[in-house]
Amino acid sequence: MLDREGFRPNVGIILLNQRNQVFWGKRIRSHSWQFPQGGIDRGETPEQAMYRELHEEVGLMPEHVNIVARTRDWLRYEVPDRFIRRDARGHYKGQKQIWYLLRLVAQDWNLNLRATSHPEFDAWRWHDYWVPLDVVVEFKRGVYEMALTELARYLPRSDHRNRYLRGGTRHREDEGDEGSSAMCAPFGLELPPGASFDPDPQNDERSVNTPFK
Repeated sequence: MLDREGFRPNVGIILLNQRNQVFWGKRIRSHSWQFPQGGIDRGETPEQAMYRELHEEVGLMPEHVNIVARTRDWLRYEVPDRFIRRDARGHYKGQKQIWYLLRLVAQDWNLNLRATSHPEFDAWRWHDYWVPLDVVVEFKRGVYEMALTELARYLPRSDHRNRYLRGGTRHREDEGDEGSSAMCAPFGLELPPGASFDPDPQNDERSVNTPFK
């Protein structure tokens, strides 16, 4: 479902824990980290799509979260041709997104990366709100910066410090993060402190680089 300009409606999710850290997921069988996101199906509202994607990608139900805020307008990004399926080139241009800021009111163990037979992530961790943008695929960085900046006003004032977004400056990460416990990852993959690895995820035939998510 594309609009007249070739953008597919989509939702993005920034999920906060009680320490105002955000859910940061590792794309299945890749080294890229990102927020949950997904397309809006025909007949769905953005909010309905957000709850569906929340369950499909991280296993949470509506009662596990509170909606804190959402972006006022659509945020758009274009997808380079090399990431677009051949049959979609020429009419598909990219994504237009409504971003939601959610507060987790359940426990970490409610998170489930295998809630469906087509998992999007195989590892996750809690990260500082101002995530390092240099680990996000390049064509999404502008949208991430806009979404984080617009929604930051709804965080407690103490979390507005040190916004080193531009230039990809990394923050010093808190040691001893609460949340998921680290697990051994295969093939020498090193996960950051507090990360969780979901070994041997079910086979997903879709390309990990598909732009339609």
